[in-house]
Amino acid sequence: MSSLVGVTIEGSAWDSAGFRDRIQAALDTFLDEQAERLAPLGPDAARLLDEARQSVSGGKRFRAAFCYWGYHAVAADRPGDEDALIRACAALELLHASALVHDDLMDASDTRRGRPATHRQFARDHGTAGWRGDPEQYGAAAAILLGDLLLSWADELLRRCGLPLGQVSPALDVFDLCRSEVIAGQFLDVSVQARGLADVEAAMTVLRYKSAKYSIERPLHIGAALAGAGPETMAELTAFGLPLGEAFQLRDDLLGVFGDPDATGKPAGDDLIEGKRTVLVALALDAASRDDAARLDAALGRSLDADQVAELRGVIDESGAHEQVEAVIGELAGLALAALDRASLDGLARRVLCELASAATDRVV
Repeated sequence: MSSLVGVTIEGSAWDSAGFRDRIQAALDTFLDEQAERLAPLGPDAARLLDEARQSVSGGKRFRAAFCYWGYHAVAADRPGDEDALIRACAALELLHASALVHDDLMDASDTRRGRPATHRQFARDHGTAGWRGDPEQYGAAAAILLGDLLLSWADELLRRCGLPLGQVSPALDVFDLCRSEVIAGQFLDVSVQARGLADVEAAMTVLRYKSAKYSIERPLHIGAALAGAGPETMAELTAFGLPLGEAFQLRDDLLGVFGDPDATGKPAGDDLIEGKRTVLVALALDAASRDDAARLDAALGRSLDADQVAELRGVIDESGAHEQVEAVIGELAGLALAALDRASLDGLARRVLCELASAATDRVV
């Protein structure tokens, strides 16, 4: 058994549960600080803080983990402030929470991780209290503001993580780029859905910028930047992280149609009900018969019962799109692991990154 400060490695495994607990503790402490600052605003601010706590509770913490191991892939032999590094990694989870709150509002999602989405919860509070105005508008306003606040806090937590500013500054540059990419990617997604057209190339561009880069590649870069990595190392991490991020999101697309609601916390066929024109859907529309393609296209974005979801799943399966996406996930994961094997990174970090790659692409939630 070998050990790294705060992380235990046994064979090829690492203490992922312990890492998630440390990230949660860092987020809880940060939100406690924010609650003190906002206490003079009274109970409404407290309600906003309570929802913020819900939005950052639980989850797989992939972004924080890739940031952490991006750092140790470069600086494994250099002791540093582990608690400060954990806080820096936790900033990625605030960014993720911000994106989810806004995404749920834009997609008109009802649930997130088995509980009401933020805009639904605030709308429900408005209705229960019998306040004036439109509950749905109130919920939308609250979700926009909470997402904005979480985005602001992500920057604050990274900037004030406790590492020297000279060390944090290059990571902030990457973080700036990451936020620009994910927001522009989100707008591209909104525009694609509005046009009702998405070929495979357009769907892949949305996937890359809305999710793949900010889920894996940029967290790796932020961690490596904190460790002082140069351009060559950043390129090696891109060769690993970008195809892996694409495979990660393709798995998410499959779960959005074929996932078990008890595991995902979302209704069956949720992506179909929300009308998402993912790579999976684009492939199915290309390959299905004319009648099946028309039926799938017409059903996207509509309320669907269990039988209708099952029928559309059958259309996607029969088109070969499901099998094709599984094959692409395997190919992209293979490219990522081959790049990781070639990279000049710490051996322990390489082993854990390999495990994280498997967890990101083989998951059922």
